Amino acid sequence: MKWIGALLFIGTTTWLGFDWSNRLAKRPKHIRHLINALQVLEAEILYSQLPLHEAFISIAKQIPDPIKAFFQLVAKRMEDNHIDFEVIWEDCVSALIEQSSLGQTEQEILVQFGRTLGQHDFTQQQKHIQLTIRHLERELHDAREEQDKYGKMAKNIGFLAGLFIVLLLI
Repeated sequence: MKWIGALLFIGTTTWLGFDWSNRLAKRPKHIRHLINALQVLEAEILYSQLPLHEAFISIAKQIPDPIKAFFQLVAKRMEDNHIDFEVIWEDCVSALIEQSSLGQTEQEILVQFGRTLGQHDFTQQQKHIQLTIRHLERELHDAREEQDKYGKMAKNIGFLAGLFIVLLLI
């Protein structure tokens, strides 16, 4: 019985290590998708001059999940509710953070961006989108460094931590 418990414990900690490594690997991918979505948004606003609701629907058709789900949710909430856009945006950003591997820094960047979205003329809006993209590119660089530094280590730590604790208890 002890050995079955020990194997289950080691298996669980190994799984946690792989899960941590997987989240580290997904974060740069999600940030890249978010940057692509903002570039599409910029094109839709400046060149197509679509309203935000239609621009979000267009973006959702071009970007993979979980960013796709985020823009679909924003578009749906915009047509369902007649509440302030900033509140809708912040709620949807919180939902995105829970569904994706994005972190608190990306949440703060998106919330700040949502406060300016639709509040300015085309030129100012383009500047805000470009600024947000630059911030996200900095976070993308940091996420890649973090993945390189901790990705392999997370898998090994999960297994070794489980093995260490089992050895201490036996």
